[in-house]
Amino acid sequence: MIKQWMAYAALALVLISGGARADEAFVKKQLAERFPDLPIQGMKAAPVAGWYEVFSGDRLFYVDEKADFVFIGSIVDTKTKRNLTEERIRDLLRVKFDALPFNDAIKIVKGDGKRKIAVFEDPECPYCKKLEAELVQLNNYTLYVFLFPLDQLHPDATNKSKKAWCAKDRAKAWTDLMTKGQVPQNTGDCATPIARNIALAGQLHISGTPAVIFEDGRMVPGAIPKEQIEKFLSEASARKAEPKPQDASKK
Repeated sequence: MIKQWMAYAALALVLISGGARADEAFVKKQLAERFPDLPIQGMKAAPVAGWYEVFSGDRLFYVDEKADFVFIGSIVDTKTKRNLTEERIRDLLRVKFDALPFNDAIKIVKGDGKRKIAVFEDPECPYCKKLEAELVQLNNYTLYVFLFPLDQLHPDATNKSKKAWCAKDRAKAWTDLMTKGQVPQNTGDCATPIARNIALAGQLHISGTPAVIFEDGRMVPGAIPKEQIEKFLSEASARKAEPKPQDASKK
């Protein structure tokens, strides 16, 4: 009798909690009413029961099922010590590498050039120069540099970007500019992709430099050391070599 009562109680609890739980549409509606200027790119159930994750811009935050409380911070799995918030943001910001407009980038090939990496850089950004100093120590990769001058921080950034793009040998001009401080000697009055690159950076939620993108779509901000670059390059190559799941319709 007791076991039967416990079974009924458990079932009732499930039904009550299921009925009381708000759905995603309700939470989104509440947020829209309370924060009308908040852009919501995505929403789904959070790793913590009763909460939803909200992706807005390049940020992730959490809201309870009544949209009464917001939590801004990281959720960490205490068993695995994994930062679930950081992992989720990385997945949400993952870039379709092969879809990047490489014709709008300066192409620099080192060694066999098999591995690929893209970066958004400002020629006057000190962290970009630090990143370039790390990159020149590595080999066997192709680097695509998307010129992304931030004139509000560096007034001469666009001028130097134009001169690098208009140089006869763009790869050498850019490398010399970033590692030796040698500004290309030309007028910089050719057609450039700078405006398109700025628009692309906005689409990819890139607001600062450098922003490094690996072939598996991982995007990492900042001047990361050569050891980490090598690690991410290797991981991207391994992931690319993994067999793709077969389409069930073709079986």
